[in-house]
Amino acid sequence: MTKVYPKVVIPTSVSSDQQRFSSETSTAGRNHDPVVLTVWKKSLLFSCDGFTVFDNNGNLVFRVDNYAAGNKSEVVLMDANGRSLLTIRRKRASITDNWLVYNGETTVNHRFSVTKRVNLLNAKVIAHVSTTGSPNSNKKGVAYEIEGSYARRCCVVYDDKRRCVAEIKRKEAVGGVALGGDVFRLVVQPELSSTVAMALVVVLDQMFGGVSRRF
Repeated sequence: MTKVYPKVVIPTSVSSDQQRFSSETSTAGRNHDPVVLTVWKKSLLFSCDGFTVFDNNGNLVFRVDNYAAGNKSEVVLMDANGRSLLTIRRKRASITDNWLVYNGETTVNHRFSVTKRVNLLNAKVIAHVSTTGSPNSNKKGVAYEIEGSYARRCCVVYDDKRRCVAEIKRKEAVGGVALGGDVFRLVVQPELSSTVAMALVVVLDQMFGGVSRRF
């Protein structure tokens, strides 16, 4: 049976990050290599939608099990032991598709927000990651832009200086056998918390996972 976790090394690239987007929960190596995660769009729980995420050694790192538990406007990203890391909640009464991300299980003073972008003049950008009061973000509060197509599992997260901090890539098994869209790679540069990067994947799945189009 083909294993879904990766056994590859991705070359390091340099990028910067706001403090709130890098934390003690980041699994970046001490040698500043990027973190390579395998994301499986399947919950560990029976009859439950979600995600199961492995590191480069095949160890369970993150899990999302609560999609089918009721309210899909709120998703909790957990570690391997089921401890809540981030709560992702859709903003109510918002004209745009906007998601707020909180620490732990709290829903007070969000850490950052992700807004779906619809712009026919710049179709590359599919979402903005914003924070309030960050000294390193631009005047509009946009810390990161996400470009590409989540449906095709081909996305890049850029910081405000257009440096890549994370990528979503299709994964192939040994021998070049395609694993399909339910298994893909998440490559995270050292300056960005892998927890935050996985939260962005969850938000993109909420925005575009059920949409049958090029985004």
